[in-house]
Amino acid sequence: MASSKRSDAPEPGDVLVFGIANCDQVRKARTWLQAAGVAYHFHDYRVDGLDAARLADWMRHVPWDALINRRGTTWRRLDDSRRAAVTDQLSATELLLEQPTLVKRPVLQHGQRLLVGFSEPLYQSFFGAPPTAARS
Repeated sequence: MASSKRSDAPEPGDVLVFGIANCDQVRKARTWLQAAGVAYHFHDYRVDGLDAARLADWMRHVPWDALINRRGTTWRRLDDSRRAAVTDQLSATELLLEQPTLVKRPVLQHGQRLLVGFSEPLYQSFFGAPPTAARS
C-alpha cells in the first residue's frame, strides 16, 4: 500500500518522491504511484528541506540544468541578474539549496535510479506496471 508520509526514515531501497504537496505534477505522480500499488515516502521541500549531499548525488545522475524548474513562479520571481548567474553546477547548487522549490518536480528516487518530472509513459517504463486506474 502506498503511503503519503511515514514517520519512520526511509530505507535505502524505498521509492522516494520529492516535491511540494500542492504541486500538480507531484499530485499526478503520487496518484499514479498509489494506483500502481507502489509504496513510497514523500519528502516535502517546504517541510523537510533539501540537503547538499542529496542534491550532489542527484547531479551525479542527471545534468544540473535538468533539475531547475524554469517554468515556475519561484524562478519568475527571481531578478534577472540572479537567473543569469546560474551558469554551472556550483551556481545551480547554491540557488537550489537556498530555494528548494526551484527543483523541478517531482524528483523520484529508487536506489540509484532517478526520474525528474512526471510523465505516465515514463513511470510505466520505470516501474513496468501499467496502472489502468491512473488513467482518467
